[in-house]
Amino acid sequence: MKKKWLAFSTAVVLATTTIPLAPVEAVGNGPHVNGKESIQTSMLTTYDEMSEYLYKEAGKQNHMELEVIGQTVKGRDLFLVKYISNPENPTILYLTQQHGNEALITEGALDYIRHLGTNSRKTQEMLENVNILIVPMLNADGAMGDVNFSLDNYMANGRNLTRFNADRLDLNRDHVKKAAPETKALHENVLQTYPIDYMIDFHHQGTQEDYYGKLTSGAVLTPQHPDVDSVVLEQSKKLATVLLEGVGSKGWSHILKFDAPTDNPSVASNAMALQYDIPVILFEMRGMADHSYEPFVLGQKSNGYLIRQAYEAIDSTAKAISDGSINHADPDLYDQLPEQHFSY
Repeated sequence: MKKKWLAFSTAVVLATTTIPLAPVEAVGNGPHVNGKESIQTSMLTTYDEMSEYLYKEAGKQNHMELEVIGQTVKGRDLFLVKYISNPENPTILYLTQQHGNEALITEGALDYIRHLGTNSRKTQEMLENVNILIVPMLNADGAMGDVNFSLDNYMANGRNLTRFNADRLDLNRDHVKKAAPETKALHENVLQTYPIDYMIDFHHQGTQEDYYGKLTSGAVLTPQHPDVDSVVLEQSKKLATVLLEGVGSKGWSHILKFDAPTDNPSVASNAMALQYDIPVILFEMRGMADHSYEPFVLGQKSNGYLIRQAYEAIDSTAKAISDGSINHADPDLYDQLPEQHFSY
């Protein structure tokens, strides 16, 4: 696979950005469930609503192509949103909702798709220099609570959302066996079909991770397996750095290093680097939409901020790849990032 991220452009200089570790009000500091709040999922986009929206945008946007890459256990189509202006451009893949109860990342991705359909000069210039692939809602069955096991102990009112696919498989532990149809479709029809140069795997974590008493709005992590190529690891750190700088420049995020690293080769953040030499980062945002365990679930008051955080994470990384500034990103910024605390 041709790796365009090795190119170096002396014409681009990365501006130095200070990342606030303790902003005045970190995004996502809304209430976690404390036995008093009713958890509603009605504001979250349903699979059918997403499907209708994607077809509508594909019909309107000149640069957008929509591809069905496979089906879920329950027969729902899996979508790949494509912005490919030049096959020689560097390509980034954004993957959302491997876990069906981690929903706000998909909301942010849908907002970004709408943004890419605007006629702004800056957006169109960006799309001339980077190819963007988005797989929204990979675990559509889990996101709709349409599964072959009981969700009676889950917390949300209305539809429930679960981590697992319909057959109770964790898709983010299936990137070696590829037993689930969702995982198989992702590998065969995306990862093995398109020359991907970068990837971000979006997730949500629990609500209580903090750093000296301040709740974190998210956490990043590069591949942890010891067999990952050193160049791939270095580029993964640069990808993390441009996300940190882009989102951190807004002044309301509080993003640290993920506190539960694993070298499991079956999780996406290791598998993509090991199997395809793709620089990849895990980005875990605060709070889940539903769960059977109360401390994982976040109240609705942070939804808007977290959706915007997902949007900014996509936008800042796409821009850095488009203008080449990622080549000048300092990997030491990621290395020196403090690790958040698990405070349950």
